[in-house]
Amino acid sequence: MLYWLTELTGELSVFNIFRYITFRTGGALITALLFVFLFGPAIIRSLRIRQGKGQPIRADGPERHLLSKQGTPTMGGLMILSGVTVATLLWGNLHNPYVWVVLIVTLVYGAVGLYDDFLKVTRQSVEGSRGRVRLVIEAVIALVATWVIASVGQAPLSTALAIPFFKNVLIDLGWLFVPFGAFIIVGAGNAVNLTDGLDGLAIVPVMIAAATFGFISYFVGNVLFAEYLQIHFVQGTGELAVICGALVGAGLGFLWFNAPPAQIFMGDTGSLALGGALGTIAVATKHELVLAIVGGLFVLEAVSVIVQVASFRLFGKRVFRMAPLHHHYEQKGWAESTVVIRFWIIAVVLALLGLATLKLR
Repeated sequence: MLYWLTELTGELSVFNIFRYITFRTGGALITALLFVFLFGPAIIRSLRIRQGKGQPIRADGPERHLLSKQGTPTMGGLMILSGVTVATLLWGNLHNPYVWVVLIVTLVYGAVGLYDDFLKVTRQSVEGSRGRVRLVIEAVIALVATWVIASVGQAPLSTALAIPFFKNVLIDLGWLFVPFGAFIIVGAGNAVNLTDGLDGLAIVPVMIAAATFGFISYFVGNVLFAEYLQIHFVQGTGELAVICGALVGAGLGFLWFNAPPAQIFMGDTGSLALGGALGTIAVATKHELVLAIVGGLFVLEAVSVIVQVASFRLFGKRVFRMAPLHHHYEQKGWAESTVVIRFWIIAVVLALLGLATLKLR
């Protein structure tokens, strides 16, 4: 919204500052942070009144969760999504199609997660909506989003897969790029969703990944930086740095209330939306494979569930004491804070490795 002030540059040169993505990214971060800080307490009170018993806790999970987390309200993702939406609409260039694609995917995935959380709270059950139905909805949205991204981009890069560490290696997927991109978006959404199980566990790695892709978006969308780093230039994607800034700001605000002991959980409302946003940004910037590195923690959590289910169904045995992975370490006796902080450290290391791919070509 504020981007239109650049049209007044001829009358007052100070408005030229709104042309700079870096300035607007900082503005989006601060706006989202302040929004969640200011309205967060009211949202928490409202959710606590409406939800009563709060989010149901898994009976087969760590026993201490039944005592320490019982009664905590969920749907805290509403705080994050509100902050991100306000900040993006205020500071983003709304003429940029990538901005709208990422924002719409984020909000629709948030709506899917919100319905899931609603069913869990009203039924007081850890089972929400039917998994297959939810996956179909997510897949349809992801397919449409990937098709739009491919249509907006310039051929042959628009349907190609870029390989990290190699500056000139592109694999043209053709029409297969659409289902491939959709798989990345759906996978990212559900991987973050599986990671969200302990106070502060998911939101910090999400912020780390968002900050990392903020840099990637800016570099990929800037022809000079792209040429210097020998990465593929994708015109218009630099504007996604503004959304990444909003994600970091809203995440910081949410962490204030989600820090142990959490006053609120983000729920599927937040985790699905944030994962979907990261996946869509990765597809738009042609860094789908780098997302697997930067978001490696989310990948590990998802793989642990897949391995656990497959092993039990095929052989009747469990590989982990409990899945997702963070619960495995809790069952081994690690304190919740130990699991969370060590997973944060892993997320930082993986983010640095992801950034290293920009230069190691």
